[in-house]
Amino acid sequence: MDALAVILERPEHLALSRLALTPAGAADAVVAVSWSGISTGTERLLWSGRMPPFPGMGYPLVPGYESVGTVVEAAEDAPIRVGQTVFVPGARCFGAVRGLFGGAASHLIAPAARLVPVDPALGERACLIALAATAYRALGSLRPGTTPLIVGHGVLGRLLARLTLAAGAEPTVWEMDPARRDGTPGYAVLAPEDDHRRDYAVITDVSGDASGLDGLIARLAPGGEIVLAGFYEAPLSFAFPPAFMREARIRISAEFRPDDLAAVTALIESGRFSLDGLITHRVPAAQAQDAYRTAFADPACLKMILDWRDAA
Repeated sequence: MDALAVILERPEHLALSRLALTPAGAADAVVAVSWSGISTGTERLLWSGRMPPFPGMGYPLVPGYESVGTVVEAAEDAPIRVGQTVFVPGARCFGAVRGLFGGAASHLIAPAARLVPVDPALGERACLIALAATAYRALGSLRPGTTPLIVGHGVLGRLLARLTLAAGAEPTVWEMDPARRDGTPGYAVLAPEDDHRRDYAVITDVSGDASGLDGLIARLAPGGEIVLAGFYEAPLSFAFPPAFMREARIRISAEFRPDDLAAVTALIESGRFSLDGLITHRVPAAQAQDAYRTAFADPACLKMILDWRDAA
């Protein structure tokens, strides 16, 4: 079996080619992909060649960890069934071509236990479940009634703000780009210079800006916590005395886990959390090269989706 796949041959050189898939094992399932998302964090770094050393790193590679499709093959005793709509958090089924993270292809073979059943009615929005799970992990044990700060109002920042509201807290969001401050119900979105608070108990940074740590520490309450939930290509550093005076805590929010996926799926099903209004661009997978450039260069592009349904 083969699949049409996005291949990053080297930085800024992308091809759409057919790849032979590693045969499915007894515990695997085959998924026909309908949609996949383009990450403006990790995939941007892979595209530009600026990705820091990372397990499995190297070119050529198939990117993507935000895929949704239909199960077309699975064992009778598998936890999912043929015909079910599932979210696929990436795959490693392309032989000598690395899967980092291996989701941007017309067909995928992955362990059935890793697939997450989703409501077919979500359609392309289900591609956002990976980012939602990332935001949920960053949220931690946020208490109702708290007033945390979120730095960055891209898709991850918006999902984090929505989850914060669902947790009964009241977020403030900082965003440098004026175009990304509008159209947000339920919470304040400000330029950093327009916010004079210096008593935040929790500040979660999803901007990926490695240079702003000192400025965030200056806004913490004593004993406050900074959560680093972006992906940072440059080394992080901070001045020790201000952090010492505040007895600041810094937490790294790692990749999402299966229980994070389960939690956000339950929140969506309950109606307490929505993925609506975040996908701004969608193109056929055949236009992948233009799609990647738009996703990384157009500030108006919050989320780009590749449509694989007509892929040969």
